[in-house]
Amino acid sequence: MKRSKGIDLTSATWRKSSYSNHEGGECIEVADATLPGLVPVRDSKDPFGPALVFPAGGWSAFVGAVKSGQLTGA
Repeated sequence: MKRSKGIDLTSATWRKSSYSNHEGGECIEVADATLPGLVPVRDSKDPFGPALVFPAGGWSAFVGAVKSGQLTGA
């Protein structure tokens, strides 16, 4: 994971999960293909705040683990 300081995300296209309730809940947004090999993630309630930037492989592994239920019951 890298801090987004110094990375220009002004032209990023952000998206929320279709599972988000769109009522100001606990949501994150992910930027689509802004930086090759990296996945920027931010808090949807603070769109001008900082973003966390993860390696694409790590993000894919995390999403896969969530989808398969490997991270439940912690």
